[in-house]
Amino acid sequence: MAGWLFKEEPSCYSFADLERDGSTVWSGVTNSLARQNLRKVSKGDRVLFYATGTVKAVVGEMEVIEGARPDPKDEDPKSVIVTVRPVRRLQSEVSLARIRQESQLSDWDLVRNSRLSVMSVSSPQWQRIVQMSQGLEAPQLTRRTGPPKSPRPVRKNKD
Repeated sequence: MAGWLFKEEPSCYSFADLERDGSTVWSGVTNSLARQNLRKVSKGDRVLFYATGTVKAVVGEMEVIEGARPDPKDEDPKSVIVTVRPVRRLQSEVSLARIRQESQLSDWDLVRNSRLSVMSVSSPQWQRIVQMSQGLEAPQLTRRTGPPKSPRPVRKNKD
């Protein structure tokens, strides 16, 4: 199972619309790289729903229920579609501004190529987004290479 992020303008189709409808066909992707990514999407893959426009935040999670296939309504033979269903709304939105502040996410296409509408999400990136939506801080890395040292004994001065 792969992880993805799909972007949509909430005024065109919001996560609330998806929750109401129960599923939707994801179509209209025209960027070449985004189409290449969309062609790799398979049934069972998980997708983060990113609301663009004034929101600019990851707001929910979706599941792909029908993988990539040609778009029968588009004359362009390169056009593809997938069908998704809502899984859950995130506990709290994760804004692009917060994502940009995370060193763990600095190499993600969402930060580097913000105009791309379909992109992959690695497992660590996915986990960090979920943590951020739950208000959890990033785990701190330590350089310790062995068991913790016992505290030094306190020496009393003999006066």
